[in-house]
Amino acid sequence: MKFRFKEDARRIVVICAASALMALNIKTFVRTGGLYPGGATGLTLLIQRIVQLFLGVEIPYTLINIILNLVPVYIGFRYIGKKFTIYSCLSIMLTNILTDLLPSYAITYDMLLISVFGGMINGFVISLCLMMNATTGGTDFIGIFLSERKGIDSFNIVLGFNAVLLAAAGVLFGWEKALYSIIFQYTSTQVLHMLFKQYRQHTLLVVTNHAREVYEVIARDSNHGATILEGEGSYEHQERKIVYSVVSRAECKHIINDIKKVDPKAFVNVINTQQVSGRFYQRPYE
Repeated sequence: MKFRFKEDARRIVVICAASALMALNIKTFVRTGGLYPGGATGLTLLIQRIVQLFLGVEIPYTLINIILNLVPVYIGFRYIGKKFTIYSCLSIMLTNILTDLLPSYAITYDMLLISVFGGMINGFVISLCLMMNATTGGTDFIGIFLSERKGIDSFNIVLGFNAVLLAAAGVLFGWEKALYSIIFQYTSTQVLHMLFKQYRQHTLLVVTNHAREVYEVIARDSNHGATILEGEGSYEHQERKIVYSVVSRAECKHIINDIKKVDPKAFVNVINTQQVSGRFYQRPYE
């Protein structure tokens, strides 16, 4: 586990800013609307409200959230990456502390605005943390573990957990809040998919006369392999090579720029890839 001052200082600053924004979102949009964001955050808020309703006691957000994150943090530290987990713990703890310390403030009481803009901020914060190789905790640890180690589609599992959470919230506190929470979670997911690109793939088809150089660019920039196919240019009837590879969306633009440096005349076709079966390299978490 190596620390690099410039890179890690940047990560700490971004994670701290994201945590502060998450806490503000909870104290403004989420608390005002009585929403349940899903994951450990939503479960923490649900437990708080259940205890307050039936026992008349207000338990600190930090205490509940730390208990809920104990097992996910262990999974992260043991199976995903120590540095990744340390920065995730920074995000979790700072969000917890600020959520308890910051005063509640209502920006608007319109439930639709609360659901949409609260969801947008939530998705933006999660994306920032993931870009910095950290997470906001809870089901994110479990989802990454299942995706990386077990090859299981974690989305359906997380979705199922959130469905149970919203059903419990609907039964106890009314279905209106639960239904608005679905809008919140949907908006958050859409923003996350738009901003975070690591788990999305593109297929590259490169028609070139410098196939070996193009392959070396792909291997260097992404650590992925490639297949070189024989082809013929139908207009000039000249032999062409086609380099076929699948890379992550986050790496795609950089790879194309480097391909143009070794072959300015290369024809590059980029295709959205729905699913990859077989060996596909994912950069490991530190």
